[in-house]
Amino acid sequence: MDKVLNRLNHTSNYTLNNAEEILSNAKEILSNAEEILDHQICGFHQYILTPPVHLDFASHNLCELLGVEESELLDSSTDLYLGRVHPADREKYSGFLQQIILKEQALSLEYRLVKKDGSIIHVRDTVTPGKLDDGTLVGHSVLTDITDLKSENDNLRFLNDTIPCGFIRYTCEKQPKITYINPKMIELLRFPEAKDGEMDYLEMYKSNIFLMIPMEERRRFSKYLNRVFSADAPIAGDMTLLRCDGSRAHVFGWVIKSVNEQGEAEFQSVCMDITERYKARKTSESKRYLRALTDVYDKIFEFNLDANTVKCLHCEEASSFKRFENVEMQIEDALIKWLVDSVNPEDQDSVRSFFVDFCQKRMRAMDGKPPQITYRACSIDNTIKQYRGVFIKADESISFYCCREIKETANSVALKEENDQLKEEMRNLVTHFSDGIAAFEISPKGLVKPLYATENVCAFFGYTEEEWLPLTKRFTPLETFVAYSEVAYENFAELLRTGEEEFTYFDYQSQSERRIKAICSEKQPNADSSRYVMLYPVEGGQEVTSPALPETRTVTIRTFGYFDVFVGDTPIVFRNKKSMELFALLVDRKGGYVTSEEAISFLWEDEPVNTLTLSRYRKVALRLKSTLEEYGISDIIEAVDGKRRIVMDKVECDLYNYLSGKEEYSQLFKGSYLTNYSWGENTLGELLGNR
Repeated sequence: MDKVLNRLNHTSNYTLNNAEEILSNAKEILSNAEEILDHQICGFHQYILTPPVHLDFASHNLCELLGVEESELLDSSTDLYLGRVHPADREKYSGFLQQIILKEQALSLEYRLVKKDGSIIHVRDTVTPGKLDDGTLVGHSVLTDITDLKSENDNLRFLNDTIPCGFIRYTCEKQPKITYINPKMIELLRFPEAKDGEMDYLEMYKSNIFLMIPMEERRRFSKYLNRVFSADAPIAGDMTLLRCDGSRAHVFGWVIKSVNEQGEAEFQSVCMDITERYKARKTSESKRYLRALTDVYDKIFEFNLDANTVKCLHCEEASSFKRFENVEMQIEDALIKWLVDSVNPEDQDSVRSFFVDFCQKRMRAMDGKPPQITYRACSIDNTIKQYRGVFIKADESISFYCCREIKETANSVALKEENDQLKEEMRNLVTHFSDGIAAFEISPKGLVKPLYATENVCAFFGYTEEEWLPLTKRFTPLETFVAYSEVAYENFAELLRTGEEEFTYFDYQSQSERRIKAICSEKQPNADSSRYVMLYPVEGGQEVTSPALPETRTVTIRTFGYFDVFVGDTPIVFRNKKSMELFALLVDRKGGYVTSEEAISFLWEDEPVNTLTLSRYRKVALRLKSTLEEYGISDIIEAVDGKRRIVMDKVECDLYNYLSGKEEYSQLFKGSYLTNYSWGENTLGELLGNR
């Protein structure tokens, strides 16, 4: 019994000693916490947010920050701290506290404080609300002195206000909002000064940056922003902006992602006005274009739908339009005079309707061909002859109306006969031009000089617009010129030999397979002279139709044996072997990212990574994306900064099932894997080893 009592006494003493030690430690921790709050957390203070709002704790470093004593900030009946807030910021500060009381959530605000010596500091105040046991609402506030940062930003703002470039900052939202715009950008976009009772256009544009982007450019601009945000890397290039007065400005600039004073991601853009340079370049291109068209058409008129004007750019010397050449007229006036002076009375109604419909933008045919009309009119020799006219689009507002006389021999032309017949047939073919056309001059030595080409045709040859422009100023060997094209050099050589050729190509604007036809004719009836090549898209014939999509979009991939992909029960038809191989490579990587360089080393095993193979790879990747979009499953591939991977949980794959180790999938692998591709042997070896 005594032993038991002794053990109990010993245990009691031990427990009591432990309790005292724990209490001592707790007091020490509490003391340390108070020390941290008082001295180490910048500007810490505590509000009582239940009215009347006031401070019930002010840390030592807050007092040092303001140069006051603790008693000068604490009063249970009034908010003495409010007296230290800059008079111009007090309304904002009071609203800030009311928001915290109403929402009971952490909020931040930047404002100014007036120190006891009269100096001003900028702070960022973050208040976190909470409740005491008795239900009293309190707020724990931490201040950060951002005076130096504000000073730097003010200097930056001064720089932005004085540099000769537009500068804007805007949020990273789906519909970005402008947070800052410098005077040069306001001047560039021609915002009028807001007057009482009138709409403030600047504020309207600030709420949505897409208001300053033309409709046709918005998708491209949105893609650029997504790329900058995801890759965290700047992008530079040309862009068209829509001014407040409806006119267009052309700028060169760049976009970067940055972090603002609140620690939030934002976009920043700097741009230079290149409108005049752009207009000069377009004028130069138009002149080259017109030189090519004057070989084909008798008359060419420029229709400017923005200005509602028309002017004659080219006509025969004896034509009645010669005296109006390069003279702008209102479309209605010119149309009436033309109808009265030249068009056969029986055709005047149809011609009038044709032009009215065009001016009201109702003329684009479903097959993509430009608007055309055939009519009779009085010719130079005062006889009635038949003419054909066509509108060829130059840009969003300007189109060329081109017309020519239809000669009796036009329908019986053979491309390989004499030069005058070739030229007449070319004139017929030009009436089928759509937005993608080109003209080239080829010397007897096989040197090529482009006269004109639209962006689509530049892409067909593998060039950007910037790379294309220098080519128009010199002759280039044909083999060098076509090196970046998907079509072999031999096909182009055949074109020069026979005078006619068709090519299948991938159109990067519509992201679909299309055909382009080339016609080659001699410039003069002399074998030693230069020849012209005219390209135009062929509509119909090989039109690519989207497959009928199953209602259930389950994607099934078969890798054991030959590679196949199904959407429901429908097999995917890959029109390009390399795009199918790229997809197989992504499947083989089992969800890991594949870089451009890695993909090239598999798709073109014997070729190095260079400009040519990178260009090929981009085209293959675009084709794969286009194919998956046709089947409504583009989300199974994820692309980030040029790297791609398959999203494994969005597909059903025999390889993935087998590797899961589940018993029901253990018999899937029979000893063959991606039989189509030699590089699949590495994974095959692993599978055989595991089995």
